[in-house]
Amino acid sequence: MTHDTVFLLDVDNTLLDNDRVILDLRQHLERAFGHASAERYWEFFEQLRSELGYADYLGALQRYRMDELSDAQSDPRLLEMSTFLIDYPFVDRLYAGALNVIERLQTFGTTVLLTDGDVVFQPHKVQRSGLWHAVDGRVLIYLHKERMLHPMQQRFPAQHYVMVDDKLRILAAMKQSLGARLTTVFARQGHYATDPNNIANCPQADISLDCIGDLLAIDLPTLLGQKATSRSKQESP
Repeated sequence: MTHDTVFLLDVDNTLLDNDRVILDLRQHLERAFGHASAERYWEFFEQLRSELGYADYLGALQRYRMDELSDAQSDPRLLEMSTFLIDYPFVDRLYAGALNVIERLQTFGTTVLLTDGDVVFQPHKVQRSGLWHAVDGRVLIYLHKERMLHPMQQRFPAQHYVMVDDKLRILAAMKQSLGARLTTVFARQGHYATDPNNIANCPQADISLDCIGDLLAIDLPTLLGQKATSRSKQESP
């Protein structure tokens, strides 16, 4: 079945405040293991993110466990850290209006979560946050979603797509591939979206928002690219 419109929604720092999740994890690590050990974990975390292209919290924990410079292998507190990640209340980190946005977009078309991540922790996060249920299980998780547009279109064929993301780089790559069939929506949330170095060389999105909740005020013709708009306060006169 070909849909008229499919709304593709990123998760981290688009619907869910992942920066706050990382801050909470950082504080928990420092309380449990001390500053030096916590920094060692984040070194592994950044190494893996550089290697894989996405955040792998559990993979970094496993690498930290095998670190010859620490005594983590014999430290029972390591199990508490994994529990902290698994039991984390992700639903409390949804941005204001995120679920309302999904509900409203579903009156216009089909909503699909399109996000990057591993095959264990990222689905767990989506489920624990309530987002999986909100889109009735229409969830796609890839290593690099901008490179997986063909299988995405096979799963959810549509005349027009709308992609909401906090990374201009990804929006630009998808726009280059899908052209006029895609409306790009830039959610100016989180450290990626507010870092000048990340947005300096990227073309502007079709629509720019200060927060995900601003989508509640945008009509369907605008989302289909039938008229230009910008909801960014920073661009207001």
